[in-house]
Amino acid sequence: MNEKMTQEQRLDTLVEAFKADSVQHKDLQTPADTEGKLRILRSLMNIRMPKKLDDSVLAVQDEYLRERISENGIVTLSEIPMIRNGMSIWQGDITRLAVDTIVNAANSQMLGCFVPMHTCIDNCIHTFAGVQLRAECSRQMNQLRIKYGKDYEQPTAVPMLTDAYNLPAKKVIHIVGPIVQYKLTPELEKELTDCYLNTLDMCLVNNLRSVAFCCISTGVFHFPNKRAAQIAVSAVDSWLSQHPGAMERVIFNVFKDEDKKYYEELIR
Repeated sequence: MNEKMTQEQRLDTLVEAFKADSVQHKDLQTPADTEGKLRILRSLMNIRMPKKLDDSVLAVQDEYLRERISENGIVTLSEIPMIRNGMSIWQGDITRLAVDTIVNAANSQMLGCFVPMHTCIDNCIHTFAGVQLRAECSRQMNQLRIKYGKDYEQPTAVPMLTDAYNLPAKKVIHIVGPIVQYKLTPELEKELTDCYLNTLDMCLVNNLRSVAFCCISTGVFHFPNKRAAQIAVSAVDSWLSQHPGAMERVIFNVFKDEDKKYYEELIR
């Protein structure tokens, strides 16, 4: 039956289902316009704690998200030119990339961004992957808490691998970047280097041959953009030289024109 539903019908179904799933917002008035419904749905997905969702609702969610992503336009590896030594630059929405894995700039709780409609990459990835992603992250964190104690948080530069669910990528690697609170230090620079090296090591172990890195730590973690780009390119270039043939492609995914300029200056 779900295959016959239009996107508008799926959206209506999901808004009402996610409202019903939320004790706090079950009486929320649904806007009449599509944009209003989209905001409500995304917001309810963003704040939803990891728990089981009815299978029939999950099926509608999956169909809805895959259609949304298809409408946004899926970008394949062959459409992204290689510049040097297996490295590429691509500007745009990382949730459109059909690569082996994309990299998510996560926080130490590893459950995604709970701020409704926030524009951070963590929020975007979790929104378009679907609620299954937060649930898997929660399962992995619960296992780590059993091992390391109930107060465990994911350390900086330690990657976590999950499925990508409704995203065109096969997997997502979540990593916590360093936070610059006062000034940049050699320790923080080393931690950012380790983010790239450890992610590539995880790709190698899991036979993931194409990866798209976001600009780790440059947003609310306040790492200076230019220096972050220098560290990223240097770390990746060094790793690729030490592991010839291990990766088909490493993509630096940028969103801002500023970051694009820095990477273009570094990769010629």
